[in-house]
Amino acid sequence: MAERDVTTLGRHEMPVLNGMIGDGPAMREVYRLTQQVAATTATVLLLGETGTGKELVARGIHELSPRASGPFIRVNCGALSESLLESELFGHVKGAFTSAHENRTGRFEAAHGGTIFLDEINSMSYTLQVKLLRVLQEQEFERVGDTKTIRVDCRIVAATNRDLLDEIDSGRFREDLYYRLNVVPIYLPPLRERPEDIGPLVQFFARKYALANNRPSPKIADDVISMLRTYAWPGNVRELQNYIERATVLSTSDTLSLTLFPSHVRGLAPIRLSRSRSGGIKSMCSELVTLGLLEAGEEAADVHERVVSLVERELILQVLKTCQGTQTKAATRLGINRNTLHKKISDYGLESEAR
Repeated sequence: MAERDVTTLGRHEMPVLNGMIGDGPAMREVYRLTQQVAATTATVLLLGETGTGKELVARGIHELSPRASGPFIRVNCGALSESLLESELFGHVKGAFTSAHENRTGRFEAAHGGTIFLDEINSMSYTLQVKLLRVLQEQEFERVGDTKTIRVDCRIVAATNRDLLDEIDSGRFREDLYYRLNVVPIYLPPLRERPEDIGPLVQFFARKYALANNRPSPKIADDVISMLRTYAWPGNVRELQNYIERATVLSTSDTLSLTLFPSHVRGLAPIRLSRSRSGGIKSMCSELVTLGLLEAGEEAADVHERVVSLVERELILQVLKTCQGTQTKAATRLGINRNTLHKKISDYGLESEAR
């Protein structure tokens, strides 16, 4: 989304944000609202599951706004502890805490004249919510460890993958902050609610990864699109993107076929240990013992946990290799935050792959 212009969809004359793909009714409503709100100063709250493209919409709002020449600053509130996030957002002065060896400008100051995108706003602590509310109401704050008030002029776009009303009911989110953020809500539909967009997305990602790997753009078998439209896509567009990259890399022909996709995507559900039939568990255990992945005599309950760990470890390993050990990029592809990935890398002994 490097340009501010929007394109149109022929007979519909509906703008499409650069970087976003989809011509279904749900996405057309997203485009309409984004273009309409971009020209205003209103605070926007983006609602949607992980992987639905909330950051792309936030960038679109910025790039279609009068603030487009100013900075676009992104902060993932779920990736940092409370103390680190406070310093990241508001900055600190030298000596404010043990490792504060010099003054630091916060993200709100850096976003002056532009837009700040607060992703995973639901992860912000109650204490920081109070400070954020003040920025929304008064456009001012103090750096950590300082008494000098700093005024800023920046637009706030927030995003959440949780229902904030549920968070309010559970006492984790301030009701007054919710109403300050929820001036213009934009709902990004999950991929399962817009199957008509899967075809264009597959074509786009296939071309993208073919080009990245110096390969010709592959053809897409008709049964692939039909199959992908029946899958629920819990990871949304991000999950689809990863599987298309995998299929493109593993393909040995000029066509992406069904066999290049994981079995669960193709509707071939893995064995359910709690619903075993005619020795299904024993058969699977025998195979895993033969491969050296399980010890002979392990109980079924232990098998389930062991298999889940094996699959998770292999997935993280493959993604780390694809991302050349870059944890931030790997965490994004896996749909988890960097702290969670770091812990799993330690648990599975994958430190060497993450360097």
